[in-house]
Amino acid sequence: MTDLSPAFPATGRALVIGGSGGVGSEICRALAREGCDVALTYHANMARAQDAADLVAAEGKSASIHQINVEDPDAVKALIDEVAMDGLHTLVYAAGPVVPLIHLSRIEPAQMKKHLLQDAFGFFNVVHYALPHLRATKGSIVAIQSAAQFRYAAADALSVVPKSAVNAVMKGVAKEEGRYGVRANGVALGIIDAGQYQELTKQGHIDQAYLDAAGAQVPLKFLGAPGDVAEAVTYLASSRARFVTGQVIAVDGGYHV
Repeated sequence: MTDLSPAFPATGRALVIGGSGGVGSEICRALAREGCDVALTYHANMARAQDAADLVAAEGKSASIHQINVEDPDAVKALIDEVAMDGLHTLVYAAGPVVPLIHLSRIEPAQMKKHLLQDAFGFFNVVHYALPHLRATKGSIVAIQSAAQFRYAAADALSVVPKSAVNAVMKGVAKEEGRYGVRANGVALGIIDAGQYQELTKQGHIDQAYLDAAGAQVPLKFLGAPGDVAEAVTYLASSRARFVTGQVIAVDGGYHV
């Protein structure tokens, strides 16, 4: 028998932390296409956040924009309490700092601390304050992670170490919160032609030759697009994945195999 139930609740909102980014904005659009009103956050670039909100509006749904520092517990609590006033059914964590490619031996302690605070601690902060609201709606969490968690990429420790911690928190939520109807999953990214890698190219950390070589290393022989990530995120967040929790889908063209 065909299940005709909606993928997302008719009321409430999805919150996309980092929704202004190259991948985050496409996630916002995909959620809106599935019928979700969206609250999205940005750290510093208001113009990009407005662009993401415009994508949501083009799908006929409403978007609210919020500036946030995920390291600030009080600010995170205030944001989530505000967003959840109408119900919070989905939390997507798509935030994270731009990660330069540096070998582990050359990373300074202060630099690693900064990335752990901005990413791993930031994710914990958001989850901590969102859980009571997600319990109320039997909602879901999807956390963006890194495919290099499964096949380590040299010089990528500033991404892999914090994202591995994000994965650990996600698994903990899946194990402990399932009794309340809350699901938690992840999407691990390979090289996606957007956001992070475009910024690293601008900064001179990588070039087109690097991207071409990276594409040649994956079984599918090309790089991913933001829409590829958004499709995986919306599936995991939706009722179509109602019996899926604690899992990570690698959107990496087969890099980790």
